[in-house]
Amino acid sequence: MLSALDSLAERNTVSLGNLLEEIGTRAFAPLILVPALILVTPISGVPGLPTVGAILMLLVTVQKLFGRKHLWLPGWLTRRSVSGERLGGAVDWMRRPCGWIDRHSRRRLSALVSAPANIVTALVISLICLVIPALELLPMVTSLLAIAISLFAIGLLARDGIYTLLAWLWLAIAGGVIYWLMS
Repeated sequence: MLSALDSLAERNTVSLGNLLEEIGTRAFAPLILVPALILVTPISGVPGLPTVGAILMLLVTVQKLFGRKHLWLPGWLTRRSVSGERLGGAVDWMRRPCGWIDRHSRRRLSALVSAPANIVTALVISLICLVIPALELLPMVTSLLAIAISLFAIGLLARDGIYTLLAWLWLAIAGGVIYWLMS
């Protein structure tokens, strides 16, 4: 996936439509993971980007919940773009953690990535996506939530329940930090 994003980063601007063409419209978990990973990076500081990322992830998870086989996104969203240079920086940043994940994921804790558990995971991702726009004004807070979404998506993609368990733990920590920051 990162190699596909690398080739896109060579362009002056990259739209979400370009990203979808490269990844495909059947791969729901990667289409949740890529924006989540982008929101973990410092690029999440671009005003509006966390909200656009949350809308994209919400649209994907809702369609997954309804059992759609192919992803549909509205034109106004697929036309949103970022500079190739910024995307390239985000991809470079993601290489180390993604390499580590590739080397350390395998099928474990199957109950956490079973069909019923995946429905719960998609619902939780949807709820997080609804909260992200409200928290965008707090610097890097959306990145905390994007880490949880990333872990959930990795669990879905690799069918590794350890990542789902880590996502739940991280979400509890992030919730505590956000509560502390807001009080």
